[in-house]
Amino acid sequence: MSVRPTAEQLAAARAARADARSGSTAPTSGLAAGLVQANLISVPADWAYDVLLFAQRNPKPCPVLEVLDAGAWESRLAPGSDLRTDIPGYRVWRDGVLTEEVSGAASVWEEHPDLVSFLIGCSFTFEAGLVEAGIPIRHQEAGRNVPMYRTSRACAPAGRLRGDTVVSMRAIPAERVADAVQISGRYPAVHGAPVAVGDPAALGIADLHAPEFGDAPVIEPGDVPVFWACGVTPQAAIMDSRPPFALTHAPGSMFITDVPDANYLV
Repeated sequence: MSVRPTAEQLAAARAARADARSGSTAPTSGLAAGLVQANLISVPADWAYDVLLFAQRNPKPCPVLEVLDAGAWESRLAPGSDLRTDIPGYRVWRDGVLTEEVSGAASVWEEHPDLVSFLIGCSFTFEAGLVEAGIPIRHQEAGRNVPMYRTSRACAPAGRLRGDTVVSMRAIPAERVADAVQISGRYPAVHGAPVAVGDPAALGIADLHAPEFGDAPVIEPGDVPVFWACGVTPQAAIMDSRPPFALTHAPGSMFITDVPDANYLV
C-alpha cells in the first residue's frame, strides 16, 4: 500500500526545491527526512537506450526510480517540480569532459530539447533510518558532503557505456555496522546494503582521505569504513564513454521528491 507524505514532509520537500531554484548549492544530505532523494542523469534521446540498458545491467549503483519522456522536466515523483532548476547543483559534460558546474540548467534544455532524464535512487534516502536508529552520520554532523570514490570494480558494459562503480562511504562505529547493513538493506531501490565493509584497498581505493567526489571523510576512533554503491556511477561512465553531451546532478546535490521512503521499504 502506498504511503502518503505528511504535510510537514511536503512542506520540507517544496522548501528544499524552492531553495535550489533560488540558487542554494548546499548538499541535500539530511534535508526533508523521510522522503526519497534521487540522482539525475539526462542525455540526448539517441543515448537514452544505452543509459537504460546500463542501469538495468547495474542495478546496485544505478537503481532507476523514474524515466521521463524526451524533453520533459516535471517528475511524477514530485508534481509541479522542475528538473531544470530544482537541484542545488548541476554538471554539464561534453564529449566526456566536465565543462561547467551550474546552479540552474534551463539553458541546457534549450540547447538540447530532446533530453531524456533518469532519476536514480540515492543513499541519502536511507540515512534517515540510520539516524532514527541512533547511528551517527559523520558528514551530516560536520556539515560536509559525503565522500565518494571511484573503485576498481568495473560495471557491466551496455551499448556505448562502460565505467567503474562509484561508492559513497560512511564511517560507522564498529558496534553499529551490522545495524547499518540491516537498515540500508531494506531499501534496495536506493542502493540497499553496502558493497564492502572495512579495507578500502579491496575496492582499489588508494587513499581514503582523498575522495574523487564530495568532501574528505570524518572518521572517529572506533569507526569502520562502510561503502555503498553510489548513483554518481553514471558520471564515471560518462568520463570513460564520452557521449557528446550529458547533464548530471553535482555529487551530493540531489533531487528531493515527495515520495516517502517507506514506499521503497522491503
